[in-house]
Amino acid sequence: MQTPPESHPDSVVLLSPDEIAQAGEHLQGLHTGLSTAILGQNNLLESVIICLLARGHMLLEGLPGLGKTELVKALASLLGLSFRRVQFTPDLLPGDIIGGPILEDRDGRRELVFHKGPVFANLLLADEINRATPKTQSALLEAMQERCVTVMGETHQLPLPFFVLATQNPIELEGTYPLPEAQLDRFTFKITVNRVSSDTLHDIISSRRDGCPPQLDEVVDAQSLQQLFDWTDRVHLPHAVADYIARLVDSTHADSEHSDDTVQKFVRFGASPRAAIALAATARGAALLAGKPNAGFQEVQRVAPSVLGHRLILDYAARLEGWTPLTMAEHVVDRIPQVSRDVPEDVQI
Repeated sequence: MQTPPESHPDSVVLLSPDEIAQAGEHLQGLHTGLSTAILGQNNLLESVIICLLARGHMLLEGLPGLGKTELVKALASLLGLSFRRVQFTPDLLPGDIIGGPILEDRDGRRELVFHKGPVFANLLLADEINRATPKTQSALLEAMQERCVTVMGETHQLPLPFFVLATQNPIELEGTYPLPEAQLDRFTFKITVNRVSSDTLHDIISSRRDGCPPQLDEVVDAQSLQQLFDWTDRVHLPHAVADYIARLVDSTHADSEHSDDTVQKFVRFGASPRAAIALAATARGAALLAGKPNAGFQEVQRVAPSVLGHRLILDYAARLEGWTPLTMAEHVVDRIPQVSRDVPEDVQI
């Protein structure tokens, strides 16, 4: 997650109706552009916009040919951001992503000069990320968390904003490697891209004989994008909603007082504090997308499965019982009450 400027909660000016309306115009234009490129995937497109507003990274999982790569390319075009694509393969090396020192002649002397890799872009598409080895995958850890890379003891800042949108095929397919837990935790969202309906297939083959989506023009410039980030930061998060987020994340741990028998039996490791930060940020983004000045329980429940589903590590017996990390996350959301007994009933949401 990109860290917003520090400010005292009491000093934040709440969003005005005019600002919410302006944000809605920008977001509607972005959604319309994405829906022109990717047909029949409205929930997916909304999730992408929410993750963007939260300044987070997204992992898209699905079978080949479902439009994951085209979605990322369309987003870069609509935002006018610098865009680089890396095709992850088993022989890809960390230096192929972040760059490295190259020996050059400088004023009659030979010096090691750092040459930037494709990670130095606003939007990096890590295509089929799970086809590279864990060593290569881990090259993105520092970039995704701290927006910089360190090579030979020297730190290089990445351009801002910086987003990683990665695609991966289901892990059961041949030639894939599981992503390290530390890297999964750095993805704000993990979204499963499902197949489209027969009606959508009809639209695709009728309007795109060559299979290519239309060319898209920029609809949100750099200044407007920064304004959207600022407005997202100013979406109000009530105390009761923050308490709900904290209890959700805490209840994913087997040793928590909020966890139930199912979690205690099947969950080995729960979600990290990074998950709570991601929940708060994406709930604000979901509220702004819905035209609301404050984030409520509904927004948290909207984003929670995408935030928590890839962060839970289950016991081997969970699969035998039919549990997946995503269904476990949905179970936690279903059973945790919205309001704790420790929160006054007169708290306004």
